[in-house]
Amino acid sequence: MKLTKIALVSAFALLSASAVFAEQGAPTGAAVDPTPEEQKALDALKGKVEGVIVWATSRSNSHHDIWIMNADGTNARALTKSNNVDWFPRVAPDGSKVLFNRSKAGWAPENDANYPEKWDLWTVDINGENETKIVENATWGTWRPDGKSIVFSRAGKVFTMDLASKQESLVLDGEKAFNKSGVILQEPNMSPDGKHLAITLRGSMRETGVWDLTKGGWTKSGDGCQIDWNFDGSKLYRVNPTGNGGTAAPSEILWFSAKDGKQIEKVGFFGIPKNVKLMDLPGRRSHEYFPRLSPDGKWLVWGATDKGHDHDMFDYELYMWKIGSPVESAARITYHTGNDRWPDIWFGKVPVKETPAAETAKKAESAVAGAAGAAAGASDAKMDELIQAIKELTEAVKNLGEKNGTVPPNP
Repeated sequence: MKLTKIALVSAFALLSASAVFAEQGAPTGAAVDPTPEEQKALDALKGKVEGVIVWATSRSNSHHDIWIMNADGTNARALTKSNNVDWFPRVAPDGSKVLFNRSKAGWAPENDANYPEKWDLWTVDINGENETKIVENATWGTWRPDGKSIVFSRAGKVFTMDLASKQESLVLDGEKAFNKSGVILQEPNMSPDGKHLAITLRGSMRETGVWDLTKGGWTKSGDGCQIDWNFDGSKLYRVNPTGNGGTAAPSEILWFSAKDGKQIEKVGFFGIPKNVKLMDLPGRRSHEYFPRLSPDGKWLVWGATDKGHDHDMFDYELYMWKIGSPVESAARITYHTGNDRWPDIWFGKVPVKETPAAETAKKAESAVAGAAGAAAGASDAKMDELIQAIKELTEAVKNLGEKNGTVPPNP
């Protein structure tokens, strides 16, 4: 009887712990004001670039949503709203969609990215419409340059998928390639020419490097994580576990010249060459993560925190910097104590998809203009056209108001 009671108590404790864990999430935090120096850098950035930055944040949802803002840090707004965890967004090459990870059920920490059965890959239009699940049991999805296929990971394997046919192809089996069990392939980034794969190895191996997909073979870059290519494959960049910062494990962002998929500069016993150091913020907030080069290779966006490490829990803030300018010109572009992580940047004019009500309003407005121009001395038929156009415009405006919440709907 005593053993039975102990077993029941233990089972209840486990169930309670599971219930508590299921309700977990990141701190939602609160908005903060920039310092005068930060405001100066932010003001200097405004109007310099056209495009968007997407990222995952807990500021309005402890389970994280995907948000979007202008590339100069203005007009931040939610792109997804879900009870599950949305993270690792990547903008399509044409700027029309965003690819992202979503948990299958409620809260799941980023540390569980090694368990593909907990995640799916989704897309959403750049205006927040048409959320669509495109791959089951997958993480770390990225676009290929033509926007017609994606690359993603399932624990120790990397695949590509053609979006039109949904046909998947195995690109790399980590355990076979490295002849070692338990190898996890995180954040696989295929080179623009499709011949090499930059990977962060986890599980039974912990390093970064490049796998040659045509000849086979591994070229180690070093320790750290999040290794990726620039737009033409001539550079590799990654996070390195050294540098400034007030954390127990400081970090910095390095970049290297690449030839035939191989890193040219070396990081070894004698330290890191000066030309390899890309970004290491001065001061305490210098635990850099999530680096992402702009499509033209001239700008860098990333996150940094002054304490803690967990990617999805601590107060990472996002920064934007024109490469080659003084480090002091780096502009902090988020000001919120919630968690901000995994930004992506896209340059260009964002495609605008108008709602049916907006399209109707445009047509009605055009009809009004045309009818009004002919109203002087118009026939009865023309006057009827004008009256009908005004009715259509009135109805379209009302529909838009109800959609945006500025006009109460009819009872």
